[in-house]
Amino acid sequence: MGSDRNGDRFQGTELGARRFLLLLLVGSVLLVGAVAWPLASALLVAAVLGVVLAPLQERLVRALRGRSKLAATLLVLALLVLVIAPLVALSAVVVNEVTAGVKFVVETVRGEGFEGLIHRLPAPLERLATEALSALGDVGQFIESNIGTQAGKAASAVGSALAATGVFVVQAALMLLALFFLLVGGRELLAWVDEVSPLGSGRTRELIAEFRKVSYAVIVATLMSAGAQALAALIGYHVTRVPHPFFFAGLTFFAALVPGGAPAVCIFAALVLLVNSHAYTALFLGIWALLVVSMVDNVVKPYVMKGDVEMHAGVLFFSLIGGLAAFGMTGLMLGPLAIALFLALLRIYRRDYGPAD
Repeated sequence: MGSDRNGDRFQGTELGARRFLLLLLVGSVLLVGAVAWPLASALLVAAVLGVVLAPLQERLVRALRGRSKLAATLLVLALLVLVIAPLVALSAVVVNEVTAGVKFVVETVRGEGFEGLIHRLPAPLERLATEALSALGDVGQFIESNIGTQAGKAASAVGSALAATGVFVVQAALMLLALFFLLVGGRELLAWVDEVSPLGSGRTRELIAEFRKVSYAVIVATLMSAGAQALAALIGYHVTRVPHPFFFAGLTFFAALVPGGAPAVCIFAALVLLVNSHAYTALFLGIWALLVVSMVDNVVKPYVMKGDVEMHAGVLFFSLIGGLAAFGMTGLMLGPLAIALFLALLRIYRRDYGPAD
């Protein structure tokens, strides 16, 4: 009897310890999530790039006779110079030009009224703007009298853009740092995940393979879509005779890495034509940007990814749109990854625990 009681007491103690350990595990997972959440975007992009660049890292390590840190440094520097720096420079130029434009409009309207601003427009637009201002009547005067309030809102918007640019720079720096460590110790990290995962070695490797496949597909689709958008924009630049069309095409390629960036560059080029009194070609380029350039991304990206990602093209398209709406630019990677991993988990469950055929 005594031994049975001791056994029951031991089992009860062991069960309580197991429950308490599980509670601590859940709490620690929540704490780790809270710590990692501010860095989620940077870590996700670093993980995707680490998967895509892993083969190139291995080749560089062999070429450099085992110097993995030097190889990772070269890859990170190449990514910084070829992608991050142009994007930051482009963002800085856009914010600077918008700031200068807002300041010019506010000062001109305050000093000379809308008439002074209209007189600086090209001749065709000057006539249209004059007629529109006369048709507005009191509304135009109301807008002019409240230009100070509108200027404050515009300044606030510009400040938000500057803050967003600063956040992007910080996130990019963290992403590059995380990418360096992933390139250097990626194999060890995957081995550790495989060891500690409760799913077992085979299932964990299957999920890692799915992550690798989708990550590669997202990067390739993004680059091909950016190239296709730049090519479509280049055709529009040549047709409308935009000055320095290849320069604008290069800007379009880098801007296309950001959702909506390629049409924005086309609209800017259309404004350049408009300022130089080419109203009809500017209108054509604006329509071309909205109907052709912007649609290229919606067509090319799902088409390219369809071959590597095992999901319906419609599901893939809406995963891109939903990810973008929920998480911003990072959602273009996170959306397809979430759906692909969900489908992989369903496949594993049906295979291992579903009813036998």
